[in-house]
Amino acid sequence: MKNDFAKYLTRFFTEYLSGERGASHNTIRSYGNTFTSFLDFMDEVNHVKADKLSIDILTRNNILSFLQWLQEKKQCSISTRNQRLSAIHSFCKYLQYEDVIHMEQWQNILSIKFKRIEKQSVNYLNVDGIKLLLSQIPTETREGHRDLAIIALLYDSGARVQELIDLTPLDVHLTRPYYITLFGKGRKKRLVPLQDQQVALLKDYMEENGLLKPSYNQRPLFTNNRGGKLSNAGITFILMRYVRNGHIVNPDLIPERISPHCLRHSKAMHLLQAGVNLIYISYPN
Repeated sequence: MKNDFAKYLTRFFTEYLSGERGASHNTIRSYGNTFTSFLDFMDEVNHVKADKLSIDILTRNNILSFLQWLQEKKQCSISTRNQRLSAIHSFCKYLQYEDVIHMEQWQNILSIKFKRIEKQSVNYLNVDGIKLLLSQIPTETREGHRDLAIIALLYDSGARVQELIDLTPLDVHLTRPYYITLFGKGRKKRLVPLQDQQVALLKDYMEENGLLKPSYNQRPLFTNNRGGKLSNAGITFILMRYVRNGHIVNPDLIPERISPHCLRHSKAMHLLQAGVNLIYISYPN
């Protein structure tokens, strides 16, 4: 049946993920990215437009070609490849009950294996490396104030990138005791204490951008230069701007490239080196 792909995919997101499973906003967004990429693949490689797709294009061979395209053409990591496959698996598990006539087709896709990821040693910056990184951020510009608040908060709070992106002014507690409220995977909430210096940075940044007004409570705490919500790629772009500068100054302290996640590991390692018991360091991967 023509266009049945759109019908099943819409129901998968609106009825199954949101309604039955109660999937988090981040999960739904990740799954959405998967199928957006798949539509791009079908258009670019198989020359089939989105409005012409039918469910019979969801075959094992097409999915394997899609996964290969992600890694070779889009330069996606094995981790991203596996995330995309996980979303497709979830869709096929749903289809097993919605379209039982093609059960073998769905099970063939479900038999596609995840690739093994070699565990890498955790990279982190030492305290001098963090100081050098922060010193690269200009403090005389509005953009610099934002970038300093972002990078310092990533380190000080040990927040995941998505947790930082989702922050609103309402999540920042600027009276003692100072803390921010983070919402992690599965919308799990945790309160993270902040140091005085970090609070001072946040207060200055929020005051400069009018974010202390009650009417701004639900707006994103950090935005891009167009006033929109930052993305993971946007945070990485901001961080790498200063990583490159710091690497030029002292390559022994700052490698050529690090990820925002490195700041989480750095804070956890510094706490451990300071003698904080492991059971109190709650920075899960």
